[in-house]
Amino acid sequence: MNKKSHKLSMCCALLLGLPLTSMSVSAQNAGGFDDRWYITAGAGANHQDKDRDTENAAFGTLGVGKFVNPNWSIDAEINYQNPKARRDEDLNFSQYGISLDARRHFRKEGRMINPYIVGGVGYQRAEEEFDAFPNPVSPGQSKRSYATAKLGLGAQVDFSRVKMRGEIAARHSFDNDSMINPGESGFTDTLASLTLLVPLGPERAAVVQDAPIVDTLCSDRDDDGDGVNNCNDKCPNSQAGQIVGPDGCSAPVSIDLRGINFNFDQATLRSDAVLILNEAVEILRRYPELRVEVAGHTDECGTDDYNQGLSERRARAVYDYLTSQGIDSDRLSGPNGYGESRPLENRGDAFPACKSEVNRRTELNVE
Repeated sequence: MNKKSHKLSMCCALLLGLPLTSMSVSAQNAGGFDDRWYITAGAGANHQDKDRDTENAAFGTLGVGKFVNPNWSIDAEINYQNPKARRDEDLNFSQYGISLDARRHFRKEGRMINPYIVGGVGYQRAEEEFDAFPNPVSPGQSKRSYATAKLGLGAQVDFSRVKMRGEIAARHSFDNDSMINPGESGFTDTLASLTLLVPLGPERAAVVQDAPIVDTLCSDRDDDGDGVNNCNDKCPNSQAGQIVGPDGCSAPVSIDLRGINFNFDQATLRSDAVLILNEAVEILRRYPELRVEVAGHTDECGTDDYNQGLSERRARAVYDYLTSQGIDSDRLSGPNGYGESRPLENRGDAFPACKSEVNRRTELNVE
């Protein structure tokens, strides 16, 4: 084996070893990612190794893949290319085969385009035509199979229904039986490609809560003067001026906003959260002396560091909404995130049992 094939094979071995280490850690991160199987179809340009004495050629791919966690995906793919020989364009060099690739994605929430690195191994079949003169059976043909290794980088664009990858990689063929250049122990081609990814199966449906039914006969009455209409007032004997919650009863130490649902692994307020947040806004407007802490919590899925950041983003979303509704920031402390450190129910960190609507909450803690 020559130096270039030896170096590339060592690099590929190191790169392909990374997923085994990283996946054992990242598998605990059960964050929201599209784990559906997908099919791929790609096309690109194959820049042939000059030592093979062949023209550059187009190539096509078909495959299937899956994200195994938010940062790692695996793909199985077949490929085909048919370059012509430089020495004689009537001679062909067909290549086709299969590869198994692992990609490490560097994803960031809310970002549409995310870079990645790729490494893979494969098995190729070659059918090489050559001038067999003076043999009357000419051109001759050599058929052989060999292993391959690939290293590269790219970027994935996540559209609403499909995804697309742009990638450039080097593929080394451990081919030491070439008829054209028998002195070589391998060849390295450069591949530039665009690949379309189409997920299989239905997309996860977001859970939308039905809006509460309001009895119009009592919705505009407030017999006890606590600021809560009779329809919603579960404590009709409270005193005017008393601090009460949205149900008309004395406000607890914590105004629970667990009805404000976030999509799994997301920190963006959904439309069905507006009604609940507006009730909290009305309480804060009715009692201008009230000061609260905005606190965010997560369930126990995922790593501590990841959940800490997610809880802070959820608390920030509620904090920003309150201030946008005219609540003075001097009355709000935080926003503070507590990650998974204060669960209301212990579900453990094993997925999917760790997914808890009770633990995934935002609170306003009265100070």
